[in-house]
This record gives sequence, structure tokens and C-alpha cells, in this order.
Amino acid sequence: MRRNPGAMIGLTLLGLLLVAALLGPGLSGDPAAQDLGARLQAPSGVHLLGTDQLGRDVLARVLNGARISLGLGVSVMLASLLVGSAVGLIAGLRGGWWDEALMRVTDIFLAFPSLILAMAISAALGPSLSNVMIAVALVSWPTYARLIRAQVLALREREFVEAARALGSSQTRVALRHLLPNSLAPLLVQGSFDVGNAILTAAGLGFIGFGAQPPTPEWGAMVSETRNYIGQAPWASSAPAVAILVTVLAFNLLGDGLRDMFDPRAAR
Repeated sequence: MRRNPGAMIGLTLLGLLLVAALLGPGLSGDPAAQDLGARLQAPSGVHLLGTDQLGRDVLARVLNGARISLGLGVSVMLASLLVGSAVGLIAGLRGGWWDEALMRVTDIFLAFPSLILAMAISAALGPSLSNVMIAVALVSWPTYARLIRAQVLALREREFVEAARALGSSQTRVALRHLLPNSLAPLLVQGSFDVGNAILTAAGLGFIGFGAQPPTPEWGAMVSETRNYIGQAPWASSAPAVAILVTVLAFNLLGDGLRDMFDPRAAR
């Protein structure tokens, strides 16, 4: 990783974001506190990133939004990873009609544009942050299912798997002890990319009103709330937009670094 400048930049940015998410909300004050007398103030020593249309401190809202967005992205990735890995392991190991049925269900989810499907699920469940997490997780798991199935098909006839079966290991033990650990490298790479994708999708849903609702300081919702004042107070909408950009960029750079690190051809 140290030999990859992009990966180190991504790690540094993620470290700063984690510090901001953990320590920022306690130092920046209440993100919902309103002061109509100080509405749309430009950045200053009192408000480092200015204020929005309700006089709320933009820096406080961005820092609190970091905790929400990072938690949402990681939670969605973990949920998608668990569901997709289970589906992929069963399809790859059992084969036959299990494989056909599970992969056809996966194809149905992959047939729809992910953002459109997430919008439909969010609209059906109702606009809220928890429903956004469910919607984004539901459109993200097929990628992991396809990935883990391909890994299982490539590994299940290898000598170490045959040896485990010959020693009496059950299918479950073979899957969890031998197949899944040897499939972690591509899963980690895909997971690092998907955290950024989940944050971006959730921000898009928040922007159009299907995600977090006011006064929750979610970055996409913040951009939506302040978009009508972009000419008068560009800092109110640009600050959360830049936060989304930096966060997604950091996870993408980290994913590129992990892919190069796990690729033996790149190592040579």
C-alpha cells in the first residue's frame, strides 16, 4: 500500500473523515440549532463554513453528516456482503437448480438500474434514513453474489478443497473454512468501492426527497435544502457536496490500492 500514492491519499482522507465523524460532532455544537438573525452568513471566524437559510452552522451539520454517511455506507456494505456471500456460496456449492434459481433472482435485481430500483423501494417503504439503508442494500447484494459464486466455482475443485472433503468436512465447513477465506481479496476490493457507491446513492435519494428528512444533517438532504440559495450563499450547498466528493474519492482510491495489492501481476 505504501508504494501506491493513490491508496495512501485515500487512507489519509479516510483517516481525517473518521476523526471528523468521531470528534467533530462533540466539538461543533448542535447541528439543528437555528438563528434566523444569522441566516446565510458567509464563512467567518464564528461560522467557519457559514450558515444556511435557517441560520444553522454549516460546519456542524457537515461534521454530523459525516457520522451519518460513513455509518450508512459501511452498514449497507456489510449487509450486502452478508446476503450476497450467502447466496453466492449456496449457488456455487450446491449447483443444479439451486444455482439456476438463485442466479435468476440475482439477474432480476441486476436488470434494473440500481438508482431507479432504490428509488422505487424507498418510495414503497417511505422516506427515512433506515429505509434508505434497506433500499441501497437490496440493490447492492447481487454484485457480491455473482463475485463469490465465481470464486467458489474456481476453487471448489482445487486440491485443498478435495482434501478437506476427503477428511470428512461438511459442506458448511468447506464453505466457511476454505472457500470463503480464499475469496476475501476480491470481496474487500468490491466492498471498498461499494461503501462510496452506497454513500453516493443515499445522497442522491436524500436530494430528491426519498432519503433522510429534515432536520437530519445528511449530506444529500443538505444540498437539496440549500439548492435554492446557491447564488446567494454557495457555501451552504457546496460544503456538503464537497464532503460527498471527498468521501467517495477516498474509498475509490482505497479500492484501487487494494486491487493492485491483491493482484499478483501488479505485484510483479
